[in-house]
Amino acid sequence: MLIITLVSHLLYGQDTSSKQNSKQNDVKNSVQELEKVPVISKNDTLFFIKSVKGNYPATVRARAINKNLKILASSYNKLTDSFYLKTSHDYIEISCNRNLLLTVTQGDAILEGKPIEILAKLRKQNIKEHFEKNSIISNIEWFKRIGSFLLCLLALYGIVRLINLLFSKINKRLSKIERHFLNRNGSLLRYFIPGNSNNIFVFLMNVLRIGLIIFLLFIGTPFMFSFFPFSEKLVQKFYIYIEEPVIYIFNGIIDFIPSLFFIIIIGITARYFARVLNVITTDIEREKLQLHNFHKDWAKPTGKLLTIFIYAFALVLIFPYLPGSGSSAFQGVSIFIGAIISFGSTSAIANIIAGIVITYMRPFQIGDRVKIDNLVGDIINKTILVTHLRTTKNEDVTIPNANILVGNIINYSSPETGNLIVHTTITLGYDVPWETANDLLLKAANRAPLLFKDPAPFVLQTSLDDFYVSYELNAYTEAYKKTPFIYSEIHKYILDVFDEAGIEILSPGYTAARDGSVTTVPSHLNSETKSPISKLIDHLTGSNQPNITNKKN
Repeated sequence: MLIITLVSHLLYGQDTSSKQNSKQNDVKNSVQELEKVPVISKNDTLFFIKSVKGNYPATVRARAINKNLKILASSYNKLTDSFYLKTSHDYIEISCNRNLLLTVTQGDAILEGKPIEILAKLRKQNIKEHFEKNSIISNIEWFKRIGSFLLCLLALYGIVRLINLLFSKINKRLSKIERHFLNRNGSLLRYFIPGNSNNIFVFLMNVLRIGLIIFLLFIGTPFMFSFFPFSEKLVQKFYIYIEEPVIYIFNGIIDFIPSLFFIIIIGITARYFARVLNVITTDIEREKLQLHNFHKDWAKPTGKLLTIFIYAFALVLIFPYLPGSGSSAFQGVSIFIGAIISFGSTSAIANIIAGIVITYMRPFQIGDRVKIDNLVGDIINKTILVTHLRTTKNEDVTIPNANILVGNIINYSSPETGNLIVHTTITLGYDVPWETANDLLLKAANRAPLLFKDPAPFVLQTSLDDFYVSYELNAYTEAYKKTPFIYSEIHKYILDVFDEAGIEILSPGYTAARDGSVTTVPSHLNSETKSPISKLIDHLTGSNQPNITNKKN
């Protein structure tokens, strides 16, 4: 047993010594075939990446780490950025914020001859010290940065002054050009600018100048502050944020140019037809051009309707060429706007249709004296939506066209009706002969001013009521705008005439108890048919004794 133990111990010692010798030989061979590549940032070597021949190349790893460090160097801020380690199963990640910089593996630890945790901490510390050292700016560097800021500020100020100077000279030249073109007969330029505009070109150039200055300030001001460390990172983010939309807009504009030419051609054509139509309607309105059975007051509304149709048709042709017209968002907004117009403008559309119908019905014209909804006045203006009426009390009333269309309209000044007949009604008892009433009313009409003698006034007995007769006086006049005054004068002279005749203007009423007379008809009333009271009064006054009167005579 002892012999076996000694033999086994000798054999194990020989085997251990042979393994150690093989490991040493492998290390020697590895050192001879080791690849070592430096990690460099801003000309400063931070550490080396090592690898054995046949493993993942150290050159590739070092290049990737250098790239990550370069990206970090462009935006590093020691106040906000921090480095940390993240341990996994057989490697450790070194990151800054959420950006991975490099990994430390077990193979790196073996080649460096250090535990993986210590090696990862050393490399993290080297990177941190390197960036903190380079983040400190010297006084000379500060002077350079401040000088660059002031130089950019001066350059921006000079560019703005230069823009203002150039545009002032351009505006003077454009003012002369605009007056020259607008004063030329047959110039097409005046068809493409607003009707009562002054210096429209100068206005557009000023808008362009202000827009250009704002653009320069928008781009140049952040660039000036990019020289300072505290704002350098913000400026970079700012330019990154605006880069994508600017590129998108620029590419969209370039792609839109062919469609823009098509839209311009359609717009010019529609504008040309609208201007020609405007000239035609103006000539019809001024009676320079006459069309059979087409009234001149139809010219303006008809021209507006046709102009709307022309521009609507042009818009239909232009719509497919607008940017984003095929997108669902654009279509959704179009449907939404259409729904709002449909539900919110029901009354407005009703007034518009009524205005068009009234225009072609021609129930009145501007200046006519009319009666609408018990309002009497003169038409002072009419639009597609409402009609403006000025009453005889000098009150301005706005009436929706839809209300006018469904109501009654009385036009006192229509040329087709001739002279206006003014009329008023009085009531008298049956004891007044109708001949007397007619004569007195005609006498009052002859005294009243502004009434025609030819055709002569006339009286109508309009009704025979229970206790009185209605007499209507009618007379012709052409002063339809003075009807309140005419009626006042007629009533005044009626009172005077009946007062002179001793006849009261009243409407008598009878009760069931009569005074005893047989009749109240004037032509049949005599001494035999009078009431007892009347006979007594005649006896006391002597009215019933004609013979005594004759004897005295």
